[in-house]
Formats: sequence, C-alpha cells, structure tokens
Amino acid sequence: MENRKRILITGAGSGFGEGAAIGLARLGHKVIAGVQISPQVTPLRKKAEALGLQDNLRVERLDLLDPYDVEYALTWDFDILFNNAGMGEAGPVFEIPVDLVRKNYETNVFAPLHLTQRFVRKLIDQKRPGKVVFTSSMGGLFTPAGYGIYVSTKHALEAIAEALQDELRPYNIQVQTINPGAYLTGYNETMAENPFRWLDDSKNVTKRADMKAVFDSLLGTPQGRLDPAEMIEAMVQIVPSDTGKFRNVLPQFVEDMLKEHQTKAWSNQI
Repeated sequence: MENRKRILITGAGSGFGEGAAIGLARLGHKVIAGVQISPQVTPLRKKAEALGLQDNLRVERLDLLDPYDVEYALTWDFDILFNNAGMGEAGPVFEIPVDLVRKNYETNVFAPLHLTQRFVRKLIDQKRPGKVVFTSSMGGLFTPAGYGIYVSTKHALEAIAEALQDELRPYNIQVQTINPGAYLTGYNETMAENPFRWLDDSKNVTKRADMKAVFDSLLGTPQGRLDPAEMIEAMVQIVPSDTGKFRNVLPQFVEDMLKEHQTKAWSNQI
C-alpha cells in the first residue's frame, strides 16, 4: 500500500477506537491499538487474528494515567498519534463533586496533552513529519445542560488543538480534531449513568428523575442514537490523510446545528 502510516490509537478497547483500529488495519496501515486495561488486550488480539489482521494490528495495554505504560508507548515507532481515549462525568455543574471534575480533566485533557508533548518533541528532535489527531466531540463546540463538565474537557481540547496547529506547523506536524455527534457506542449511555452514583434526592437540589429526563431528551431520540459505523468510516479516512479540514464534525446535521448555535451565541441574553 502506498503512503502506509504507522498509527497509535489510544482508547482502542471499544467503540470508535476499536472500530478505527480495525478499519485502518484493513486499509493496510500499521496500527498499534492501545487499550486501557489488561482484560481488553487478549480479546482484541484474538479479533485481529480472526480477521487476518494480526500483521497490521498490534494490541498493547496503554493506560494514559499509568506513567510506566506511557513511557513504554513512547518507545514504539509511529507517525500519527490518535488521541481517542476519554471518559465522561455528567450531571449539574453546580452540584457535581469537584474530585470527579478533576478526574475527568486528568483523563481527557492532561493525560493526552502529556503524551502529545512527548510524542511531538520526539518528532521534532528526529526531524520527522507527523500528525496528532484528537477525538473531541460535538460537545467541544457547545454546552448542553447536564453535560457541562464533560464537554468543558472537550472545549479545552479544542483550544489545545488549535494552538498546536499553529505551533507545530513549522515542524511539519499536522493537527486535527474529530467531532462526533451522539453515536450509539455505549460511551454516552455510560456517562449518563455516572451521576446516579452520587445524586441523592435527600441532599441534592437536582432530583434523580429530573436528571434522567434531561439525558433521555438527548439519548432517547434517533438523533441521540446514531449508527457509529458512519463515524468509524470517516475516522479511517481522516486520521491517515495528509490533507483535510482541521475540524471534522459528523453527521452534517450536527455541523449545521453547531454553526447555528455559535451564531445565536452572539445575541444570547442573560
């Protein structure tokens, strides 16, 4: 295959990450699939073998919060870092425990930033071109009630990626974001369950039933349960490409909604 890339994908144990790892390997790219926990390693290795992709799809444990995993990952040879790993804490911003906020930022912002800094410095020192791609979100560009903390981490990634694009251009290192809509991978559904670990009707202003109604209003509609195959197909084209848009929002109706939302933000009244 011409222009075959060597790609590290974080958060490849499920959802978009797993689908993109398999899709990119099928296209002939050399993929390292980093999965968060050891029990995810063998099943994905077996899946790669069953699909005949074992030569192109290498599976390794890569917990971004484990410094030993990160140091080991930096010894691997890859041209593209696809920062896909993430987690979500939802619930009312005015009541969510701050330790959960810190945890969400550690996983979604600080850990991928640290890995990215180390990766791009390696490229710069070796005078090699490369690329960094971040899985952001439609939520990186607007803030629905109930999801403020999670999407604020994606807002942070948007700012980081935009700055990196300008900073790294002189070194021939490209930067992109991918901004999925509400695709049905289980990620959003699990995030919507997280507040019920701590929301207590006897203590919190926000009641559990009201919070559930907020989540159901988004995730209970067809627009909140999109087929992830569409997004995965786009990812396997965007990530290895040498050209393309900086920001990549799918599906189109979400991009249209975000543009309308950003225009209306200028006339938003308190």
